[in-house]
Amino acid sequence: MLELVEYLIGKLVPEGDYSIEMRENGDEAEIVVIAAKKDIGKIIGKQGKIAKAIRTLVKAASAKSSVRYSVVIEERE
Repeated sequence: MLELVEYLIGKLVPEGDYSIEMRENGDEAEIVVIAAKKDIGKIIGKQGKIAKAIRTLVKAASAKSSVRYSVVIEERE
């Protein structure tokens, strides 16, 4: 699942300053995208449509998995 998010974010901000990490807790996993302020807008999109699409793709790709994934987008400090 991490590879899917890395691919999608890489296509959105190919020269961007971002990192992706996964935090697992039992049957739940959180994929955290940490990006520079200038790249956050490209990742989230107008009215959050791109972020919602990424979350939908992750949910669909993990439908048969026993792990529940969520995607969180954070700004790098």
